[in-house]
Amino acid sequence: MGGFSSELFQMGKLHTLLAFTLQILYSCHGMSTSSNGFFYHDILNGNGNGEIHFNGIKLRVEAQPHSVFAVRSSNVTLPCQFQYEPSLINPRRVRVKWSFLPLSGDQESNVLVSIGHRQRSFGAFKDRVHLQKDVQGDISLIITNVRLKDSGQYRCEVIDGLEDESATVDLRLRGVVFPYQPHHGRYHLTFQEAQKACNAQDAVVATFDQLFAAWQEGLDWCNAGWLADGTVQYPIVQPRLPCGGLDLAPGIRSYGARHKHRHHYDVFCFTSTVTGQVYFLQHRQKLNLTMAVQACTEDGAQIAKVGQLFAAWKFLGLDQCDAGWLADGSLRYPISNPRPNCGPHKSGVRSFGFPLPYHKHGVYCYKSR
Repeated sequence: MGGFSSELFQMGKLHTLLAFTLQILYSCHGMSTSSNGFFYHDILNGNGNGEIHFNGIKLRVEAQPHSVFAVRSSNVTLPCQFQYEPSLINPRRVRVKWSFLPLSGDQESNVLVSIGHRQRSFGAFKDRVHLQKDVQGDISLIITNVRLKDSGQYRCEVIDGLEDESATVDLRLRGVVFPYQPHHGRYHLTFQEAQKACNAQDAVVATFDQLFAAWQEGLDWCNAGWLADGTVQYPIVQPRLPCGGLDLAPGIRSYGARHKHRHHYDVFCFTSTVTGQVYFLQHRQKLNLTMAVQACTEDGAQIAKVGQLFAAWKFLGLDQCDAGWLADGSLRYPISNPRPNCGPHKSGVRSFGFPLPYHKHGVYCYKSR
């Protein structure tokens, strides 16, 4: 009898514990939860008792194609669709989240969160993104006014109760890479100074993929420069003694990751198309740097930046065999159609470095639309 009473006592405790647990679960189900400013009830699509039954239904998320290309200031759609297998008769209410991982390797950040008809965008993407939602299951992300720093990997995530599936899509900007060093000479930039230098010239620090693509197109440069991931590299098309030696094959030479505060190098910058006009100002006289800035202002423009000149050469075919001042105090000119007396027999942006500011030359201006 003693053993039987003990078993009844243990069963009674178990029953009490189970009832208490069910009560807690029921109470939690009735509470509202919040995430990123959204409040919702029964987002788990349960049966009213806090239970979730998928009955063999599988949530699938796909992004095709995996890579999308765009240029600055354009609008772009990053594809993403979700579906259930087998398909459902009635649509389910899900939470959609888009996040962004920059090519520089910085921390992943939120882009957009959507629940039902409510959407919220974040950070640099605020008010520039929304979901397409053309058909059931289409949660493609539309980015308006694409910026240079939008290039990277995007994650499309769908959350339905305990189901959580995602897919990724890469956004790549078409543009041009150019090596840059400031007026005080070669190898003077820390990583942070390199970032500021590119930004000042309407550009960002290039990634390895962007440098590699530029090398494939013929970029050959013997000075090492920072890239967005903190490594220092340089592209060589024609091997030569001062640039790694004659025995090495063409390619990207790498110094590896360097100390971002102690080490100093040049930088490779990346820019995309310009939305305005870059032009050589036809002026009645040659201009020193101060006069050049003023002349562009009087023409309803501003003196052009290095990145703007490269973008106009790359995307608009700007061709001018006249050296002109730019905003950083350098002297350059763009050649799309190589010809005698206009430098080397290949297209590119020619540079005369940084002449003394009182020297007199022409000027390139930039006028926004």
